[in-house]
Amino acid sequence: MLTKLSVVTILVRDQDEALQFYTEKLGLEKIDDIQFGDEGRWLTVCAPEQKDVQIFLQKADSFGSDLMDTVGRAPSWAFNTDNCQETFETLKARGVKFLSDPKQQPWGIQAVFEDLYGNKFSIVEEPGAAE
Repeated sequence: MLTKLSVVTILVRDQDEALQFYTEKLGLEKIDDIQFGDEGRWLTVCAPEQKDVQIFLQKADSFGSDLMDTVGRAPSWAFNTDNCQETFETLKARGVKFLSDPKQQPWGIQAVFEDLYGNKFSIVEEPGAAE
């Protein structure tokens, strides 16, 4: 049986550029950076408090595939936060492009941002998180 989610893939045009965005702007941590000859690079990041789920920053034309036309069209992912407004302000000050300001939703307070390539992410403060 499946036991847990361990890796999600985000397609990017440039891995170094993506690494800089995800670590310096979003505050994620680099976990793996392994080069496989000329074929590809395994580059992962994760949230500091959740190292068991990694984001694989896959260059869209690596490992023998050309997926450049799908960059920025990945499913959206959500990061939890203790304070959506504060996180929104911090990330916005770092230059992260937000598509929506923090807004009360039935599942909590949510704001939506995109990475360098148009991949969409949410930050969500679940009810009672700031208490």
